[in-house]
Amino acid sequence: MKVSNKLEYACRVMAQLGRTHGQGSMAHVETLAEAEDVPANYLVQILNELRTAGLILSKRGKQGGYALSRAPERILLSEIVQALDPELLESNFANGGHSGERVGEIWSAIGAEMRKQLDSYTLEAFIVNDPGEMYYI
Repeated sequence: MKVSNKLEYACRVMAQLGRTHGQGSMAHVETLAEAEDVPANYLVQILNELRTAGLILSKRGKQGGYALSRAPERILLSEIVQALDPELLESNFANGGHSGERVGEIWSAIGAEMRKQLDSYTLEAFIVNDPGEMYYI
């Protein structure tokens, strides 16, 4: 499965925001970009999409920055995918030809299973509290 860089970066940055959720502080773009090795100017675009989707909050000014809109355990992976790469969840099959309908049914079933898996993970699963700690799924 090929996941876009945009979606990967979004998951990494959301995990970084999750590490500090509830501490009353907001993260600056530069800090997030450095921590997750994401180009800062590209990260701004990603953060805007996440904000538009209601997954993060932003505040301007010296005390401003970015924070999660709700607790990491309440943000589904499917919501992040929907915000950044909704085409990953779409099925668009023609029913033409002798086998078209059956092929569409099978790929739709696979898509439904993928959606179920995406719904089973929350942002909390991505959070690494110790930067040296690795999780394998």
